[in-house]
Amino acid sequence: MTQMTKGGNLPVPAAALQVAVTWRQGPGVPDVDVSALLLDATGRVRSDADLVFYNQPAHPSGTVRHLGKGQGADGTSADWLWLDLAAVEPGVDRVAVAASADAGTFGQVPLLDVRVALPDGQPVASFAIGDASTETAFVFGEFYRRNGGWKFRAVGQGYASGLAGLATDFGISVAEDPQPVPVAAPAPFPAAPASPPPPPPPSGFAPAPYGPPDPYAPVAPYAPPAAAPPHAAPAAPSSPAAPVGRLASELALSFPPFTHQDSGKQRVTCPPNLPPGARVVVEIECRDSISVHIDACDAYGRADRDLLSAYEDEVHARTFATVPEDRPLSLLVRADTPWTLRVLPLAHARRLVHSLDGRGPDLLVYEGPAGVLSFVHQGESNFAVWHHFTSPDPEWQGDDEDLLVNEVGRLDVLAPVQAPGVLRIEADGPWRVGVGG
Repeated sequence: MTQMTKGGNLPVPAAALQVAVTWRQGPGVPDVDVSALLLDATGRVRSDADLVFYNQPAHPSGTVRHLGKGQGADGTSADWLWLDLAAVEPGVDRVAVAASADAGTFGQVPLLDVRVALPDGQPVASFAIGDASTETAFVFGEFYRRNGGWKFRAVGQGYASGLAGLATDFGISVAEDPQPVPVAAPAPFPAAPASPPPPPPPSGFAPAPYGPPDPYAPVAPYAPPAAAPPHAAPAAPSSPAAPVGRLASELALSFPPFTHQDSGKQRVTCPPNLPPGARVVVEIECRDSISVHIDACDAYGRADRDLLSAYEDEVHARTFATVPEDRPLSLLVRADTPWTLRVLPLAHARRLVHSLDGRGPDLLVYEGPAGVLSFVHQGESNFAVWHHFTSPDPEWQGDDEDLLVNEVGRLDVLAPVQAPGVLRIEADGPWRVGVGG
């Protein structure tokens, strides 16, 4: 890996790249939220859609995506971006990698750096920030066009005005002194949204331990803790019950996301650092394929369990797989066109607190108590929802599974859930899931 100094630049492949901002967590250390800004030749965004961050995680072009955060066992954290430089629109001259500090300054954030790698984890560049003080926002670096290719520059420019000030400098409209507004009723069920094109997260790209940066720090094997670590994702205030048992342990797990890009029918063996026995998110992106299928494989590489099937032109679908205890996870992907497969920690699944809209196969985490969920489907084919939850039977080591909905065509139904758990959705069109009747 090339260790860069402030102001330095180097050529980078015009291809898909993973970018991680890493830091060491601890008492009094503010959280760091990473963003990307797509800039034209004047150094400004063309519209507010050119800011990609946790609240707007995908650019409309599909070439830049915010992937979310992960945390290592030693207290290090990383916030990831993915970008496909080969596909960035001609009107974009630069892509800046920035971040803001939540309730603090970057001078309080130890071991702060930015790293660039290929999807297979091969390092490209690293730039450590050693001079931060009172800044509340930072531009770490930027990818820019040069002589028909792309280069990366280590910028290291701080802002004392936070993300709002940084965004304003780049031409993004920021509302001033927003007034509180009453919570409105849910919006009408949307028309079928366009699925964003593919993104991938880092493979073998882990946060560094405290000390010299090590982008390939090993991930400790999975051992369910007696209680959820303090960095487990908190339940929303309206969720009366926190996740328990296996779900809490899995939501607290972190490992470097794994990405594999290929086409046609291929068997993919995941790296051995996935936590044995844990459920992980399996995500696939594919365009213009007649159908897309994912199966989990047995020890001999044969398709053993159907995980996901999709039949739409634009597929952005999620499900889960359970990592075998004694071998790496192996997946069989079948599609007619190129696809991108990602394996992520369970914490990357969306949380169902009030209501969520989606399209096609998806995976949701429900952390509330026993109750009733509502389901609306606007597709024409089968709509099925499975609820996977910890069995109340102490003699049974596995999860229980309820088939909550299994209908064809448009529907609006209610179904009971017994406990917190994971919701696996199969659908061919737009849907909405809500808490309560």
